[in-house]
Amino acid sequence: RQSRERVGLLQKQEGEGLQRPLGYYIRQVSSACLALLLAYLSIPVVQNLLSSQQMMNTSFDSLRIVNTYGAFGSITKQRTEVVFEGTLDSTLGRNGDLARWHEIEFKCKPGNVTRRPCVISPYHYRLDWLMWFAAFQSYQHNPWLVHLAGKLLAGDPSIHSLLEHNPFKDHPPKYVRALHYSNYDQ
Repeated sequence: RQSRERVGLLQKQEGEGLQRPLGYYIRQVSSACLALLLAYLSIPVVQNLLSSQQMMNTSFDSLRIVNTYGAFGSITKQRTEVVFEGTLDSTLGRNGDLARWHEIEFKCKPGNVTRRPCVISPYHYRLDWLMWFAAFQSYQHNPWLVHLAGKLLAGDPSIHSLLEHNPFKDHPPKYVRALHYSNYDQ
C-alpha cells in the first residue's frame, strides 16, 4: 500500500512539472472541433431517423460526411416465411396430415418464438437472408430452394453447419416439405 501511494505521489509531482507540447493542444482542439462538426451535421440525420417519412440512402450535407443508409425504404406489415419440415414416416396421408413433421431450424431466420434472437454481427447468414426473400416469391423464382431440399433428403453433411437444429442429422428424412406462412402485424 505504501508503494502505491509513493508511486501515485511521484506521478502527481511529475505531472505538475510536465509541460505538454503545443501539438498536444492542437490535436485536442482539432478533435473537439471535429466532434462538434459531426454532431451538428448529424442533427438532420437523427431527425430523419425519428421521422415517419424516412428518406433512405440520402446525404444531408454538401460535404457528404454524414448520411443515412437503409436496405429498404419501408418494411411491409405482412411477414411471410418459408419453413422446411421433414419426416421419417412412410405414410403421409392426404396433405401430409398422417405424418409427424419436424421443423428444420435455421440459425438466424425467424422460427421458434421461444428461441432467443441470434446475434448477426459481424457475420451475415446468407441462407437465412435468402429464405426471407424466397418467401416473397414462388419456388420457381428460387431454384436453390429445390436444391436445398435435395441436400436435406440426401443427408448431405455440408448442410449441417448452415442449420441451427436439424432433427435429421443422423438419418436423412424420407420426405421434405416447404410451407409458406404469413404473419400479419395488427
